[in-house]
Amino acid sequence: MDDPTARHPVQQTPHFAEVPVGELLDADSPRTVPVDESHAQALANSGRTLPPLLVHRPTMRVIDGTHRLRAAVLRGRDTVAVTYFDGSPEDAFVLSVEANISHGLPLTLAERTAAASRILRSHPDWSDRGIAGRTGLAAKTVGALRRREAPGHDPPSRVGRDGRVRPADPARGREAAARLLAGRPTASLRQIAREAGIAPSTVRDVRRRIGEGEDPVPAGQRRSGNTPAPAPVTARGRGQPLAALVTGLCKDPLLRLSEAGRLLLRMLDLQAGGLRLRDRIVAAVPPYRAETAAAQCARDWQELSEELGRRASADARD
Repeated sequence: MDDPTARHPVQQTPHFAEVPVGELLDADSPRTVPVDESHAQALANSGRTLPPLLVHRPTMRVIDGTHRLRAAVLRGRDTVAVTYFDGSPEDAFVLSVEANISHGLPLTLAERTAAASRILRSHPDWSDRGIAGRTGLAAKTVGALRRREAPGHDPPSRVGRDGRVRPADPARGREAAARLLAGRPTASLRQIAREAGIAPSTVRDVRRRIGEGEDPVPAGQRRSGNTPAPAPVTARGRGQPLAALVTGLCKDPLLRLSEAGRLLLRMLDLQAGGLRLRDRIVAAVPPYRAETAAAQCARDWQELSEELGRRASADARD
């Protein structure tokens, strides 16, 4: 049962069959007391046709309908209508819990909590919300159970209620995206999202936060020891790391949509990449060439900087 939100998995047979009562085994039930005789007697006395039982075909254990089975026996029936589920015993238990919180005799809080603990052990990659929806608990309660049951053994990602896989630690995914954006500021949102294991919309937010000088991880998602926020961005972007500056410039449509602007972005991206290999570059340049190469690069960029500064000053005067 890969999707924690599927109400009835595809393995469940849609048609029912009449099965001898003696062939069915007791349910692997989340209930502390498997059968409430008064509830079963009430069903037997109701006189109405009861829905088919849900049965795990490999083991013939009842998944949902223990009280209906008991009511059939009280009515003197030799057979009972059943539908089959062909999945694993672990998934059969999940179905049993889900069925018992949606109809019939309600599960107690203790029974739902015990069921959630068991599902956490059998399906550790399911999200807190996914398990909460199955057991009728709050997601925070499931999260606390997860930390208590298996501290330090959280899987890197979880399957959410919508079937999508997301990082278990949102901060970790955002931090990974921030590192990837710093290294490849011109990469697409989908590329970064795929490598960081988060949604493209989250990458977009990380890029926005970096461009505005904020921590890529919102305050509510930060862990102790979380990576520090990037250097603050001033009005002109002075003093910030080159990679962060390039990230901010890449968001400017006037730069992205002009050939000269794209050339500047590629130049800056190339330089940002070179700075990450600074030690290797320094080691590769012969000493007698080092000063000349560095000085010329510095002069060229200084001239460009001065020209941009003069243009900004002229625009400000106008």
